[in-house]
Amino acid sequence: MAFLYNIGIQAYHLAIQLAAPFNEKAALLRKGRKEVWKKAAGIQRGEGRLVWFHAASLGEFEQGRPVIEALKAAEPATQILLTFFSPSGYEIRKNYTGADYILYLPGDTRRNAVRLIEKFRPDAAVFIKYEFWFHYLNELNKRNIPVYLISAIFRPNQPFFKSWGKLHRRMLGCFKELFVQDGQSVELLKSIGIKNVRLTGDTRFDRVKQIAENAKQIVKVEQFCDGRPAIVCGSTWPPDEEILLEYINCHPDGYKWIIVPHEIGENHIKAILDKCRKKVARYTSENTDLADKEVLIIDCIGLLSSIYRYGKIAYIGGGFGVGIHNTLEAAVYGIPVIFGPKYQKFNEAVSLIREGGAFSISNGAELSEILDSLIQHPAIAETAGQKALEYVNSQLGATAVISEALSTTI
Repeated sequence: MAFLYNIGIQAYHLAIQLAAPFNEKAALLRKGRKEVWKKAAGIQRGEGRLVWFHAASLGEFEQGRPVIEALKAAEPATQILLTFFSPSGYEIRKNYTGADYILYLPGDTRRNAVRLIEKFRPDAAVFIKYEFWFHYLNELNKRNIPVYLISAIFRPNQPFFKSWGKLHRRMLGCFKELFVQDGQSVELLKSIGIKNVRLTGDTRFDRVKQIAENAKQIVKVEQFCDGRPAIVCGSTWPPDEEILLEYINCHPDGYKWIIVPHEIGENHIKAILDKCRKKVARYTSENTDLADKEVLIIDCIGLLSSIYRYGKIAYIGGGFGVGIHNTLEAAVYGIPVIFGPKYQKFNEAVSLIREGGAFSISNGAELSEILDSLIQHPAIAETAGQKALEYVNSQLGATAVISEALSTTI
């Protein structure tokens, strides 16, 4: 199995090389991995304890961030090494001040694992949610360096629970403790003999609460809203935008609309502008009377989590593709949340619907029905928003539990 795993790693590396000339993310990943050892060579590890945190991408980093910051607050002298697998994490957070060293994770080979671990000599490692890299985990385990998995979630269809998943089960055995989000994960792990598991919940709830309490004031958005209610459409993809623009174009003015596309390439932004028949502006436009506009397109990154504060209703994109994006960033502001049909893999989305704080739609007609109800009956929207906030508040506390456990075991 290890042989096949290594073949897969090499095949992925080759695919990145081939895709790089045509794909921006692949190009960034190739460049980042190529330069990682040069960057590492310029780093002098300080004296004292070092804890290595690894996240796949930005979303996983946001789950680990509260734990990193709690650890730093309790033990300022502890150094943090932060690695990312994906450019969407590294490129956005490469200047994050909460970590002492930030790198791309070199490809998962035994040579790279030995080299990175010997360079930084971590006293402990914390992997976030879905990150399982055989050579890194195996090398940490061989050196008796404790490894923890946080905010993890497991499902029956994963390799760990298949007859052919021996290598994956071996990786689970490398963790000193696994902190999981739900009871199903606990039972699944116990069914294959993994007993060092603890139900702690999801640190994302703590993170979105922290973000909401420190939300940025965005003057341009305030100018655009001009005291009128707004609907925020976050992390949208073309299938989301198609039904949203159909609704926007066919309904009278009243609400303001803020569309925050997941991809902000120029061609995509222009496509949205071309399809919108209302008065529309780009966020980055200069010398524009935003108060006069009905639709605002956010064509830059880093604002969405704070923009939700200006909404009365939120639509979360991705539900017509691989799956919805972060619903909690909106729900924490006490507003009802709408999203597409592909949400079942996300416990928080399922729970928000169950609690009455969210609504799923499968087409434009259903979107119109839900939006009409929420817009025409503000009391319904207010009640749903309150249910969303109550759900978020009921799930707080995972960071404190994990941080306390780590402080006594690391």
